[in-house]
Amino acid sequence: MSGAAAMQGVQPWTKKKAGTILAILAGILLGVCIMGGKVGIVFALLILLMLTGIPVSIALGLTVLMFMYLLTEVPIEAVALKLFTGIEKFEIMAIPLFILAGNFLTHGGVAKRMIAFATSLIGHWHGGLALAGIIACAMFALVCGSSVATVVAIGSIILPAMIKQGYPKHFGAGVIITAGSLGILMLPSIPKVIYAISTNTSIGALFLAGLFPGILLTVMLCGTTWVLAKKNGYPRMHKASWTQRWTAFRKSVWGLMLVVIIIGGITKGIFTPTEAAAMSAVYAFVISVFVYRDMPLSKTPEVLKKSAALSAMLLYIITNAVLFSFLMAHENIPQAMADWILNKDLGQAGFLFFTNILLLLAGNVMEPSSIILVMAPILHPAAIRLGIDAVHFGIMIDANMEVGLCHPPVGLNLYVASGISKMSISELTVAVMPWLLTMLVFLVIVTYWPGLSLWLPKAMGLM
Repeated sequence: MSGAAAMQGVQPWTKKKAGTILAILAGILLGVCIMGGKVGIVFALLILLMLTGIPVSIALGLTVLMFMYLLTEVPIEAVALKLFTGIEKFEIMAIPLFILAGNFLTHGGVAKRMIAFATSLIGHWHGGLALAGIIACAMFALVCGSSVATVVAIGSIILPAMIKQGYPKHFGAGVIITAGSLGILMLPSIPKVIYAISTNTSIGALFLAGLFPGILLTVMLCGTTWVLAKKNGYPRMHKASWTQRWTAFRKSVWGLMLVVIIIGGITKGIFTPTEAAAMSAVYAFVISVFVYRDMPLSKTPEVLKKSAALSAMLLYIITNAVLFSFLMAHENIPQAMADWILNKDLGQAGFLFFTNILLLLAGNVMEPSSIILVMAPILHPAAIRLGIDAVHFGIMIDANMEVGLCHPPVGLNLYVASGISKMSISELTVAVMPWLLTMLVFLVIVTYWPGLSLWLPKAMGLM
C-alpha cells in the first residue's frame, strides 16, 4: 500500500480537524512573519491556499506564481526554467530508486524471514512476538527507507500472528504503527534525501547519523512493550535452540546483506548514496525473484508501476517546493527569518524547542516530505548561525516526522495499520499512546544529545 493509497482513506471529520489545527499553526507562522511585509505576504498566501483544502504541493506552486506575477519583476519564464533545473540533481534519483528497492523487498519475502529470525532471538521473552515485530521493523528499516512500506511488510505478517496467539488487537496495532516509523530513521531514508537536497547536507552522513538513534528508539519501544506485556500477562513463545536461530539467520542473511552494501559502499567511497540506492534496487530485485523466489518475475511490471506512481507523487511535491525555495531565496526570506529568530535571543535550547513544537504542529496537517521541503530551508540558516550541526538538525527533524506518522489526522502509519487491522482511526489513536509517549521522550533525547547522531558519521570520516 503506497502513501497515496493510504491518504485516500482520510475521513471527512479528519479534514475538518486538520483545518482547525492548521489555523493554530497559521497563527504561529503569521506571528513569525510580522517582521516583514513580503515575508508575511508569502506565508499568508500559502496558508490561505492550504486552508482551502487543496494539496500542499499545489498550494506551494500557486503561491510562487501569484507572488511573482503580482509583486515582483521576475520573468515568468524563470519559473518554467526552474521547474526543470530545480530537480535536475543527481541526488534526487535516490528517491525513486529507494522506493523501488522498498517495493521489491516488501513483495519478495524479505520481511517474513526477518520476522522469523527476530522471533528465534527474543520470542521467549514477555510479549515475545510483539518484541520480534519491533526488531523485524528495525531490520527492515535498515534496508528500506520507507515507514509505510515497513508497516505493510511487517505488520501484515506479524499482526495476524499476534492476534492468533492471543494478543489484544489494539496492542499489536500500537506496536506496529510506532515500530514502522523506524523506516525513515535508520540508514536509507527518503525524508533524509529530501532534507539533504533542501539544505545541501551530506546524504551519506545523514544515513549513518540515523543508525544509533534508530537503535536507541528500538530499545525504548521494546522496553515499553515488555513492561506492558509482563504487566498484562501476554503470551510468550518457546525458547528457540541455537540451531533454529542459525537456520533463521541463514535464511534472512540475503536481506541483511543489503545493510553491508549500503554502509560499506558509502563509507569506502565505492559509490555515492544515489548509486547505493541503485545498487539496493537491483539487489532487492535479484534476491526477491531469483534467490527467495517469493515474487514471480511476471509481477515485476506491477511493482515498477506502483513505484513509478509513488515516485511521481513525491517528485511533483519536490518540484513545487523547489519553486517555493526559489521564491524565498530571491526575496532573501530565509536570511530575514534567521535574523528575526536570532534577535529573539532564544539560544540553541530555546530554538530547538521552538522548532520541535512547530514541526509537531505541522505534522498534524502535512505529510513529512512537504514539511521538510517547506520548513528546512527556513529553519536551517538559523540553526547553522546558532552553531547547531546540520546533520544533527536533520536527524531531529526526521524524529519529528516519525511522531507525525503515528498520530491523527494525517498520520500515514495509522491509515495503513487501519487497513491491516480493520480498526478505526480513533481506536488506533488510543492504542498507540504508550508508544507515542515513548517516542516523545526519544525526541527530547535526540534534540539535546547531538553526539548520539554525530559520533558515527564522524568516526567513519563523513563529517
